[in-house]
Amino acid sequence: MQEQNFKNHSKMEPGYHYVTLTAILIFLIGSLNFLVKSSAENKYLGAMLCLLSVILVLMAWYLRIFALKAQDRAIRAEENFRHYIATGKTFPKELRIGQIIALRFASDDEFVALTAKAVAENLSNKEIKGFIKNWKADHYRV
Repeated sequence: MQEQNFKNHSKMEPGYHYVTLTAILIFLIGSLNFLVKSSAENKYLGAMLCLLSVILVLMAWYLRIFALKAQDRAIRAEENFRHYIATGKTFPKELRIGQIIALRFASDDEFVALTAKAVAENLSNKEIKGFIKNWKADHYRV
């Protein structure tokens, strides 16, 4: 497996991000086209196809968001425990979830100092990732 770093840590799942989302978009456009161009007796069918395509868009969106929220909760708990082991204290309340997610890539040697820096300077997740010298890979988040 390729070594993970700041430039290549994001992951695209082709079956979801390209195939599924493109197919749903094509279905949405096609159903809108069918509704607009259909005769009076086919308007109901066109409306149902449009409704189905909107439902598919919402399902794809929420399935992704729900999975990410569950991963975010797990990451917050893991990193809070990691911080507690290193310092004897829980995470500072000022940390946002995006910052915590970015901090998970920091090696144990720089984790505590980078956490303090993130709080003191209110760093963005991108800035936090940029400060990491020894990248700790996370191959499980999708």
